Amino acid sequence: REFESEIRFYSGDDPLDVWDRYIKWTEQTFPKGGKESNLAAILERAVKALNEQQRYYKDPRYLNLWLKFGNYCNEPLDLYSYLHSQEIGTTLALLYITWAEVLEARGSFKKADLIFQEGLQRKAEPFNKLQSHHRQFQARVSRQTLLGLEEAPDDNDVGLLGAAEPQRSSLADLKGRGKKNVRAPITRVGDALKATNQTRSIQTLTSQQLSNNPGFAVFDENSASGPKTPVLTPQPWTAPPAPRAKENELSAGPWNSGRVRSRPRSNANSGVEVPCPVPSFTPYVEESAQQQVM
Repeated sequence: REFESEIRFYSGDDPLDVWDRYIKWTEQTFPKGGKESNLAAILERAVKALNEQQRYYKDPRYLNLWLKFGNYCNEPLDLYSYLHSQEIGTTLALLYITWAEVLEARGSFKKADLIFQEGLQRKAEPFNKLQSHHRQFQARVSRQTLLGLEEAPDDNDVGLLGAAEPQRSSLADLKGRGKKNVRAPITRVGDALKATNQTRSIQTLTSQQLSNNPGFAVFDENSASGPKTPVLTPQPWTAPPAPRAKENELSAGPWNSGRVRSRPRSNANSGVEVPCPVPSFTPYVEESAQQQVM
């Protein structure tokens, strides 16, 4: 309320001072920003209130106010172009540093370097700060360029060291092989390919060693000096082998020892009707279930 009343009834020679103190107080009171701070609306009001006063075009406070307002714009590059066209802050290093940093973050290194060069030509103040940021920018760009050259394979290196290592393609269509049983192809690259080749070489060496030095004798009926066919000689059992324990196995016994139950004959073919047995109880029937007799 005090700042609003001071802005409304200000009669001094420096209205920018009131807006500058108002914005700094808002940032300190609401460090997280948000809707409670209402900082974007205050910055917009300050910009509109001081827009036509050209005496502030070279003032760092006024430029800082514009740059803070640019953080809330959808496209801050358009705002920087507007400031440059209106000659607002063109003698200050902060404009070129902020402009170049936004371009660098978007990957426009050439445009960022041009902005630095223009600031150096105009000798924007503080000049030492502008030179320091420009050297840091060149160091970052050269480091990224060297990293990009290291990642990209050189054609000469590929020719000297051999074919480039194949890479497995991601999200590519797999063309099956075979007509009846379609199988997806297997592509091995890198360490998997080396391990497969090593396994195959070991298997080849092992098969060659086995073929050269067999560990068993092969029977040949034509050769008289070949190994004799082993003959199985019967060996007497010292004791018969014990039978396995089987479940549900009855011991042997006389057939007529148990009671034999005769299977009841069916009365289907006898022609005699067998009466149904009468139950020994009386079934209960509800009265409502009985049909009324007319």
